[in-house]
Amino acid sequence: MVTIYDIAKEANVSAMTVSRVINNKGRISEATRIKVRKVMEELGYVPNTVARSLVLQQTHMLSLLIADITNPFYTTLARGAEDAAKRLGYKLLFGNSDESMAKEKDYVDMILSTRVDGVLFAPTGDTSLEHLRLLEKRGIPFVLLDREVPGIKSDIVQGDSKEGARKLIDHLIDLGHTRIALINGSSDTSTARYRYLGYREALKLRDLPFDEALVQEVTYRGLEDEAVLSTLLTLPNPPTAIFAANNLLALGIIKILRGIGLSVPEDISLVCYDDLGFASEMNPFLTVAAQPAYQFGSMGMQLLVERIQGNAGTNPRTLIFPSDIRVRSSSAPPVR
Repeated sequence: MVTIYDIAKEANVSAMTVSRVINNKGRISEATRIKVRKVMEELGYVPNTVARSLVLQQTHMLSLLIADITNPFYTTLARGAEDAAKRLGYKLLFGNSDESMAKEKDYVDMILSTRVDGVLFAPTGDTSLEHLRLLEKRGIPFVLLDREVPGIKSDIVQGDSKEGARKLIDHLIDLGHTRIALINGSSDTSTARYRYLGYREALKLRDLPFDEALVQEVTYRGLEDEAVLSTLLTLPNPPTAIFAANNLLALGIIKILRGIGLSVPEDISLVCYDDLGFASEMNPFLTVAAQPAYQFGSMGMQLLVERIQGNAGTNPRTLIFPSDIRVRSSSAPPVR
């Protein structure tokens, strides 16, 4: 490996001069700077970033840990985070927990061992508390994305899930639906709890009764169990519309309905939280509460870098993005 001493010898300057050229510090003539850089290029010198990080106590490496890369919401969020990290002069390590606490723990252990400067963290759920405590104990700054974790006070970027859910239910009620089912994610996640509250609030404000039989709790990773829909559709007074708490659940619902000979929205209407990215542009079908996923990642990265650089103040900051209700053909008046 080429060292600064090799460069200094070849350029006939001191090692200190080479160091100043590499770090762009100190008063050096332009001629000397050009000569040193030319030798660096000829010798194929690559800076030892590990050694520099030990001296500066910073690696300029950040970590992004998300819950499910197959979800277009998180895919777009990750792109926003990566673009912002590059713009701010940082490199990004990526991890995907697949909504698994065990996998999340493995990534947290990796984060602790790689000396990253900070973490953008979309937690699996409330039980992620123990993993966040580990980061706190090691003094690693982090910003939460999308989901809150009770017991943790930190910067967070999230959507207004309660309001978005309420607006989707309002839309269905305006179409004439009075029996609306909710297929939700795990109540261990804050977004599922808020979307449930929005669902309940919309019914209450529109003087419609709440029926616990219309609520099913699964996971955000999708729906494959036909029994969940069968339970709803065989009720004495079945739903005429379904609110899916995220896009992957909505896709699973459509697949199961097609398998049993039912169509959306001809037989039953469907709305969901989060859009489908490029798929929705090619085939705009689902009525959704769309969140600005790219801005989640971009603004989360901005908050994290400000926290790392000591420009964030002492109090935790919260950014809440409203949802954009996009009415498409998956929702229609109920079948009479």
